[in-house]
Amino acid sequence: MPRPGFSPLYQLDFENPILEIERQIDAMEERPDAERYATELGQLYETREGLLRKIYQNLTPWQTVRIARHPLRPQTSDYVSMLCRDFCELHGDRCFGDDPAILTGFARIGSMKCMFIGHHKGRTVAEKVSAHFGCAHPEGYRKAMLKMKLAEKLGLPIVTLVDTPGAYPGVGSEQRGQAQAIAVNLMEMSRLRTPIVSVVIGEGGSGGALGIAVADRVGMLEHAWYSVISPEGCAAILWKEANEETNNRAAECLALTARRNLENGLVDGVIAEPLGGAHRDAQRAAEGLQTWIVDRLRELSRVNPETLVRQRFEKFRKMGAFRDELAVGAS
Repeated sequence: MPRPGFSPLYQLDFENPILEIERQIDAMEERPDAERYATELGQLYETREGLLRKIYQNLTPWQTVRIARHPLRPQTSDYVSMLCRDFCELHGDRCFGDDPAILTGFARIGSMKCMFIGHHKGRTVAEKVSAHFGCAHPEGYRKAMLKMKLAEKLGLPIVTLVDTPGAYPGVGSEQRGQAQAIAVNLMEMSRLRTPIVSVVIGEGGSGGALGIAVADRVGMLEHAWYSVISPEGCAAILWKEANEETNNRAAECLALTARRNLENGLVDGVIAEPLGGAHRDAQRAAEGLQTWIVDRLRELSRVNPETLVRQRFEKFRKMGAFRDELAVGAS
């Protein structure tokens, strides 16, 4: 049986030393007399853990992006099954149709009832094509806003999980008002009179991510990324070519990692992942995510709705603010 987090079709080159040790562990564990090698197995496990810790504590921004895209990384649908009890999915935007790239529904996370909203990428080829690889159309953002207003009416907090390379860029989505749909979500989310908690669980690309992430508390999983553009898109614009070198440079310049976003005041917290990334232990990743969400919801439930809206508006309004002072005596 394949080891958790291992995909034969997607291997990270910087993990090669770890994969080699895991192959040795698997070969030894499959021997009929494996118990005779308990000491050697223990040493291999210690070596593997040490290598994982060393590699994952020194990731480059581009390596973080690649981890966030790992095909076995938990997605919104996985967290629904691991986090949510009594999940009741809701569909449609009452305008055009239902967008499978946005998943919405009533849920209970821990002891907290909420409206749950998240990007859906899909696992199988058919799911990925149907959900446009997590790139939502305008009807997806209208669907999300319709459910958020329902949550406000019912007095329920809102939880959103962000995992998208960006909004769908096709002609049809533009004809149906992609930019307007996202802009309306930004405006309406800023004044919803109910707590909103958002977490970037994988990719957080541009307005496609921000369209469901105007929240009172925004968190990021440790190996997620959140930026105005993907490294490849940035590299193609700045250097006219997206390759390993330019992607690395772009990822560094974009300050897209969880740590850099926290330093820049764009998110409120970084949620630790299991050693080696969430794709190696999805259940532990879900437990950490649930704890962070429930703690934030309890904190926000004690805040007056008017204060909530004012603080949320001020939080996003001051992002990017700076002071430009002329030097004394400068001409």
